[in-house]
Amino acid sequence: MTEILLIRHGETAWNAVRRLQGHLDIPLNAEGTRQAKALAYALQNERVDAVISSDLQRAVQTAGEIARLQGVNTRLDAGLRERCFGGFEGQLYSDLPHLFPVEHAAWKSHDPDAEFPLGENKGETVRQFHLRVITHIDHYAKQFAGKKIAIVAHGGVLECAYRAAKDLPLEAPREVTIYNASINRFAYVDGQLQLISWGDIAHLDADAIDEINQNK
Repeated sequence: MTEILLIRHGETAWNAVRRLQGHLDIPLNAEGTRQAKALAYALQNERVDAVISSDLQRAVQTAGEIARLQGVNTRLDAGLRERCFGGFEGQLYSDLPHLFPVEHAAWKSHDPDAEFPLGENKGETVRQFHLRVITHIDHYAKQFAGKKIAIVAHGGVLECAYRAAKDLPLEAPREVTIYNASINRFAYVDGQLQLISWGDIAHLDADAIDEINQNK
């Protein structure tokens, strides 16, 4: 069995205003940095054998806080990036129905093969994205068999893992909330992800963050 802590990066300025990021490389904001430090502090008494991160800086910055307290290096992997949303990237969620009515309707219909308009980056369908993510998670689960690893990535990556563990179809609507700097625990057994716990953000409450600040 491999234990996997699957973690979403801390908050960014674009998260705060609901602007779609995708492959665009947005750093943590001040709140996100506080969240990352609180997350790392909460995990410091758990031995993590490896910290693996998406190569986008919001994930790298979050992973770096964990790796620093664990005394390990962060491994970067572009295969753990958020889904690429093509021309949707950089836009406010609220503007998408007006800017791209046809593509937005297809996206909201949960069509796993719906495509995005061309933007700075070429978009991925749900099916393409899910295959990419699960292939990379499987790789690290096998590489670190019998150990505990932290994978720091993005909301879409966490959703892919949740769907795989629950054996949900790609067409199914999202059924869970995905929190910034949350800890989501999985086991990888016999080639299959199993969900242990979801959405732990107890470390982000005010008392926990105050304790971090007092012990810097």
